[in-house]
Amino acid sequence: MERSEKVELTALCLVYNEEAYLLQDRVSEDWKGYTLPGGHIEKGESIVDAIVREMKEETGLTILNPRLCGVKQFPIQDGRYLVFLFCANKYEGELISSEEGVMHWVKKEELSNVNLVSDFKELLEVILDENLNEFQYIIENGKWTVVLK
Repeated sequence: MERSEKVELTALCLVYNEEAYLLQDRVSEDWKGYTLPGGHIEKGESIVDAIVREMKEETGLTILNPRLCGVKQFPIQDGRYLVFLFCANKYEGELISSEEGVMHWVKKEELSNVNLVSDFKELLEVILDENLNEFQYIIENGKWTVVLK
């Protein structure tokens, strides 16, 4: 049995306060809409260092004590795409946007009024529910299915 595979590593972070989530209105066609900011983990980079760096690049904020809340994964050709899901409610700095998209504080009760990416509900559920750890896309009979564990 093969024990190694091609893996693409990324991380996303839910930055929040009592009333709102910090979301990015992504411009990229491959995952367009309001979602969590984040990005790729560089070769040899610590996963925590990567999410701190990505948040600084995309939001201008330095997140403090990010907490790993779960993992999202889906199959790619010859391997899998892993997304480490973090959350943080302590941060410093001044909010900016990046070429990835415009940053917005969206009130929790207003989420249904913005164009969320298609799997945002599942992302949020895994991050916020202490009984969940994993968001997985599996392909069965040519159809993509979401499994939360």
